[in-house]
Amino acid sequence: MFTGIINSIGIIESAKQQGDLRVKIACDWPLESLRIGDSVACNGVCLTIVERGTWNVETTHHVPRATFHDTYFTASLSPETISRTAPRWEKGQRVNLERALKMGDALGGHLVTGHVDGIAIIKDIAASGDSHSICVEAPEALVRFIAEKGSVTLDGVSLTVNKVEKRRFWVNIIPHTWQNTTLGEHKPGDGLNLEIDLIARYVARLTESRNL
Repeated sequence: MFTGIINSIGIIESAKQQGDLRVKIACDWPLESLRIGDSVACNGVCLTIVERGTWNVETTHHVPRATFHDTYFTASLSPETISRTAPRWEKGQRVNLERALKMGDALGGHLVTGHVDGIAIIKDIAASGDSHSICVEAPEALVRFIAEKGSVTLDGVSLTVNKVEKRRFWVNIIPHTWQNTTLGEHKPGDGLNLEIDLIARYVARLTESRNL
């Protein structure tokens, strides 16, 4: 379980097809904090660490020395995961990282499972004071789960919905989030991993059950 509060930004150092797709992600977390079997949300996708280690930064082209502590972790992505997420699992791509929630941690965003429901397409990005307003279009099947002032997760970032019009909805990105996640690197037409609110999912299911 996660909260949608990004801890760090990683960089995909390699992506190799070995049955499943295995991605090696450079990060700024100390090696001793990376444990085999731990869950990490990568752009909102819950992945399991299957390998971790250190390397010589001089030999890696995508890892700035000033940013990272020479550490990495490797995770496997199944065809199901790849089919449901935005196609950005390539060498050099930056990804939002969040560690799994521990008992007693502050719930800064909202409850996030790391199970992506679909891909939302950016339709417009506009400056709004010091912040940015992003308009995205959700898949038709997910529209009923999105409500004004409700929560959504885009690329692993917990956000509040400001407005909804048919399949489109708007979120506001404050300067801190713009600078410390990958959301500021996107443009109209790009896809974002969308996870609907957990509570909305179960309320909808309960309503369906009562109508059977």
